[in-house]
Amino acid sequence: MSKKNCNYSSWGALLLLCRKVLHVLFCKKFRGEMEDGEWTMVQKSGNQFMVNGQPFYVNGFNTYWLMVFAADQSTRGKVTETFQQASAVGLSVCRTWAFNDGQWRALQKTPAVYDEDVFKALDFVVSEAKKYKIRLILSLVNNWEAYGGKSQYVKWGKAAGLNLTSDDDFFSHPTLKSYYKAHVKAVLNRVNTFTNITYKNDPTIFGWELMNEPRCESDPSGDKLQAWIEEMAVYVKSIDPKHLVEIGLEGFYGLSTPNRAQVNPNSYAQQVGTDFIRNHQVLGVDFASVHIYPDSWISQSISDAHVEFTKSWMQNHIDDAENYLNMPVVFAEFGVSAKDPGYNSTYRDTLIGTVYKTILNSTKKGGAGGGSLLWQVFPEGTDYMDDGYAIVLSKSLSTSNIVSLHSKKLNTFNSFCSWKCHWGCRKKHVLLDDFQSRDEL
Repeated sequence: MSKKNCNYSSWGALLLLCRKVLHVLFCKKFRGEMEDGEWTMVQKSGNQFMVNGQPFYVNGFNTYWLMVFAADQSTRGKVTETFQQASAVGLSVCRTWAFNDGQWRALQKTPAVYDEDVFKALDFVVSEAKKYKIRLILSLVNNWEAYGGKSQYVKWGKAAGLNLTSDDDFFSHPTLKSYYKAHVKAVLNRVNTFTNITYKNDPTIFGWELMNEPRCESDPSGDKLQAWIEEMAVYVKSIDPKHLVEIGLEGFYGLSTPNRAQVNPNSYAQQVGTDFIRNHQVLGVDFASVHIYPDSWISQSISDAHVEFTKSWMQNHIDDAENYLNMPVVFAEFGVSAKDPGYNSTYRDTLIGTVYKTILNSTKKGGAGGGSLLWQVFPEGTDYMDDGYAIVLSKSLSTSNIVSLHSKKLNTFNSFCSWKCHWGCRKKHVLLDDFQSRDEL
């Protein structure tokens, strides 16, 4: 077939044939690995995630309360239900908490003292995720008071007689840092009671998150948080060099990059002690994280400006991940609250679609857009946990369809990513464009 004779119908027939071949070569291969009980670690090569030598794009969701629900037999079924529904629309990564400090149903009751039943509940979450081919990003502590967080570590320190004046002492006091390290060690070395696999050896775990949304407002320079990240990233790697590590940042630009201040959603964002580029240049950090909440950061009332901000926020971080960091960036939380003035489901679908389109534009170019994670997916019957952001897929057909379509696009692109086109007519990224134009994705 010459270049001149490349026409739409013949090209379409060839694409359909190749699609079938690819389905056999790739999909069957990955399914076979799962059937055999084998699952390899997610790795990083430059600004791409890799699995089995193939590019891998994160297509996922958040459900933070899985461990707590698994700790009670009356609610454990909701964990399975969540994974079932997420898997049905092609979601393949879940971010959830591997912490609950000193609270109700605490995992860590006091420093390095654990409730074995709750640890077994986390074991169940990990084992159940594998059944549904879902990988987990496990967060190790919270910046906020929910589920204990850094404030609980400070309370423990004060109870031990330490002279502490701020919750931000979590980042600098040697004793509090030792508490955190002990927790990291306990989780990473945990042997799963369901699978008998040590967490640090389990490919079901996508990676470790040092902290959910760390901020150190007492030190706007960012030095205190930077030192903590440098210490803890290396510490995690010293125990587990196999898994990927990320910080858990929201993506705010700090004082080290004054030229990026205008990208932030507001002036306050530069004063919370985080620094997107500087923080992610730390040894031991493998990929970047960014959150997207224009309804919290700009204004609560829904407007088109939120969508425009989302596009700009994402593209700037993708560009910086490519130009300065040489690592993938994952948009690890994004959503909109049903409690916002002017909210409607059509707007939510528009925001989700905007995030997905930006990710796909990056993947087609082999860029650093590593994927995204919805905040947040809930099964039916958990409305009392809803903070306004919950997406119940079984009740949200239009949203579910958007998620499912995005899954198909990413899966198809993953199949083409490492495949070389020898026909002289097109390149692999154009193949994806052809599929999109023909609504075959």
